[in-house]
Amino acid sequence: MKNCKGAAPAAAPRNRATIPGMIRILITGGTFDKRYDEIGARLHFTESQVPDMLRLGRSRVAVAIRTVMLVDSLDMSEADRELIARNCAQAPEPRLVVTHGTDTMVDTARVIASRVTDKTVVLTGAMVPYAFGSSDGMFNLGSALSFAQVLPPGVYVAMNGRYFPWDKVKKNTKTGVFEEIGT
Repeated sequence: MKNCKGAAPAAAPRNRATIPGMIRILITGGTFDKRYDEIGARLHFTESQVPDMLRLGRSRVAVAIRTVMLVDSLDMSEADRELIARNCAQAPEPRLVVTHGTDTMVDTARVIASRVTDKTVVLTGAMVPYAFGSSDGMFNLGSALSFAQVLPPGVYVAMNGRYFPWDKVKKNTKTGVFEEIGT
């Protein structure tokens, strides 16, 4: 499912002007939102699980959720990355979290950073689908929401309880952990 449109806030937002500190969550897909098709023996997308994750995590952060697309990051095109960056730029909120696949998260962060300079944008993902029950997704989402509230404007990647400036991080494909580079 590409470019799936719609907003599904965890709680119906009141007038945005009355909710200081609201964070926009942009959903783009990735392992974060994959489900397992037992008959076809494959991972696929149906709908985002972020609202359930926020509810189960008892999050009290004011959020506005928009599903931009549900795409595996390995299948993302430059046009998809541009669409994500455009959504970041056009969001009225100054603080955003973007759920994204881990394989090309830094590529998308690069595009966002080239177009959005006045907001705090935190990208996060998961190595294991949330639907599997043993996912790191809920922890990473909570960390990203926390980092988005306190970091200055810029583009960051939040994984494994750490945050990194987008241009100082890489995914270690052998360990499945994001690591700082260039220090």
